[in-house]
Amino acid sequence: MNLSRLGEFGFIERIRQAVSATAQSGVRIGIGDDCAVLELPPGELLLTSTDLLIEEVHFRSDWSDWRSLGEKSVAVNVSDIAAMGGRPRHLYLGLAIPAKRPLADLDRFLEGFLAAAADYGALLVGGDTCRSPGPLMISVTVEGATPANQVVYRSGARPGDGIYVSGVLGDSALALRCLRDGRSPEAELAERHYRPRARVALGRALAEAGLPSAMIDVSDGLLADLGHLLRASAVGARLEPGRIPLSPGFRRALAAEPALMELALSGGEDYELLFTVSGERQSRLAALPGDLAVTRIGTVTTADRGLRLLEPTGRERTVEARGFNHFDG
Repeated sequence: MNLSRLGEFGFIERIRQAVSATAQSGVRIGIGDDCAVLELPPGELLLTSTDLLIEEVHFRSDWSDWRSLGEKSVAVNVSDIAAMGGRPRHLYLGLAIPAKRPLADLDRFLEGFLAAAADYGALLVGGDTCRSPGPLMISVTVEGATPANQVVYRSGARPGDGIYVSGVLGDSALALRCLRDGRSPEAELAERHYRPRARVALGRALAEAGLPSAMIDVSDGLLADLGHLLRASAVGARLEPGRIPLSPGFRRALAAEPALMELALSGGEDYELLFTVSGERQSRLAALPGDLAVTRIGTVTTADRGLRLLEPTGRERTVEARGFNHFDG
């Protein structure tokens, strides 16, 4: 059966049947009415974020498998909830679909989407579908919650705080560069590009312990997202590129081409957590649960210092908070 024969409402029913409304408490009504009717745990605040993925802008169908694309559509949105110390609860999916898109592709996409939602403890509770005269467009809205006294903002960093990042940086950008050059990326790099992980458990652990003074996820690139945090906090920073955590695959490529360090600084789509911690709290980072490493990569300074990189020679140079920008060029 193709999509045109199934029809919009048949496709929506196909989605509804794949979702179990009993999978999570707090859902009075999910898919099937004009609105979802939801409950929020007492004493918690609602966190909401939305994102778009557009074919030929954010992904190419000839490079992507549809299940992985469904998984990534969830992860990149849930990452925003993690960046504020929250736990994802509900998802809304909007699809603008070219008429000739095979139904089998969409089924695989939904398999990945729903599997990732369940993995993060979230439930698909609504959305919309329509026909697209152009590319496939995916719109996802995520709602999460966190205790009112545990929300972490971008705006709390203070001079003297340490700057930390989780995991490793640059893998997704390096995989994308390989694909654009017509080369197959190493499996480790490809996994980070096609199936990024939102750091929900780490974000919750940090928030529960009251450690971050400010936090953001690395989606547009380290320098760009650090710049967002610095502006919100009205501070500057000294960043030490030599401390930036890199995977073995990235280091192998870097040894052959040192200029690739730019991808770790500005490449984007890492979806790691970037956060600041005051001096007296930094020793408590070692007690965090889980095995995901966090690495100190710099220090918060006063706003007049701007954003500076510490070079191997010991010299500091001022840099722009550059990264991915949809409207460049």
